[in-house]
Amino acid sequence: MRIAAAPISWGVCEVPGWGHQMAAERVLAEMAELGLTATELGPDGFLPPDPADRASLLGRYGMRAVGGFVPVVLHDPGHDPMPGLRATLASFDADMVVVLAAATGVDGYDARPELGTGGWRTLLANLERIRRETSHLVTLHPHVGTMVESRDEVNRVLDGCDIALCLDTGHLLIGGTDPVDIVRDRPGRVAHVHLKDVDAELAGRVREGALTYTEAVRAGIYRPLGKGDVDVARIVGGLDRAGYRGWYVMEQDLILDAEPSAGDGPIEDVRAGVAFLGSAA
Repeated sequence: MRIAAAPISWGVCEVPGWGHQMAAERVLAEMAELGLTATELGPDGFLPPDPADRASLLGRYGMRAVGGFVPVVLHDPGHDPMPGLRATLASFDADMVVVLAAATGVDGYDARPELGTGGWRTLLANLERIRRETSHLVTLHPHVGTMVESRDEVNRVLDGCDIALCLDTGHLLIGGTDPVDIVRDRPGRVAHVHLKDVDAELAGRVREGALTYTEAVRAGIYRPLGKGDVDVARIVGGLDRAGYRGWYVMEQDLILDAEPSAGDGPIEDVRAGVAFLGSAA
């Protein structure tokens, strides 16, 4: 089982005004303290953009980069996503996974427009074009507050193109898709995994519109692995039986108001997740 970390578990996020942003050096040191040797990149500016500089920094902590989250507008027929995507991927190592999100075009994940037939046609065509024209492994990440969030939208992508899927267990559940169903019915489409655990009651309030996504994160919608309502053990077991050999990236999104004291803060929830996966493996 290949386990990686993610800066968002330390509150490091691309959304402006998300919260206190911890320095890369402390985050990487705490990842290494937990025995982790791999991470996703985090938002622009968290790690050095130059591949050699980034590898040097990661190497000081015994870490490597395995993928990166890339929000891209895919639904606008007047926008060509390829030039911007190519520029971003120029700094990706050849074996890094591209975790693509169908961005709305505005910051944050608290609101999104309705997508009509033409927008869907453009989005699916762009996903196929990216899949064909990109040398990296590209996965589509269903994500709250993007153009692919709900169960119907996830199915529309799976039925309408051949892009691989980033199985984000938390965002899927919040959006109304049980990730267990995808593991059971379409395991071959899963090429990358974000492991999250979720409070189902808060997830329901997000779906109902009673809470924004940001409010739900602040309220603790993401729980340490094994402490929420996602059947993480069943998902991992199902993927293993299906032959999945990709990365499991632990993600517990949170918002920090201030720098945690030494030896405290996000590291403790990640430590609990590492222990849970060790017992479930």
